[in-house]
Amino acid sequence: MDHIDRKLLELLQTDATLPISELAQKVNLSQTPCWKRIQRLKDTGAIRAQVALCDARKLGVGTTVFVAVRTNQHTAEWANTFTQAVREIPEVVEVYRMSGETDYLLRVVVADIADYDRVYKLLIRTVPLSDVSSSFAMEQIKYSTALPVRSEAAIA
Repeated sequence: MDHIDRKLLELLQTDATLPISELAQKVNLSQTPCWKRIQRLKDTGAIRAQVALCDARKLGVGTTVFVAVRTNQHTAEWANTFTQAVREIPEVVEVYRMSGETDYLLRVVVADIADYDRVYKLLIRTVPLSDVSSSFAMEQIKYSTALPVRSEAAIA
């Protein structure tokens, strides 16, 4: 991946709807080589998907809850059940397996506290958990889907 690929990734993370002609101009390529580079970035998995980012408030899910989950069951069967359960709950938008005292951290988006209670009850009904701790976000200070695109020198 060279500096042109990195610049394309920066541009596409900012606005994936930019026309090839504009992208090509910004990276000093003609349109065909630019298009080929983008296709290669897709083929190699550097670009996983191109999506529309929606406004949570306008969709009625403006409350973000971070849920710390602890379990005393560390079997493959339990992990598979948990994974399947959280994948099937659309309000659970991110899940991480953690080190330390928390086993899993979930980001959940809901309409309000009552809506979260519904999701919580669904989760605990589906899979046994030893501890669930919920924190409601009061203010979103920074949010980005763009990943840092480091230079070759920074990676080496």
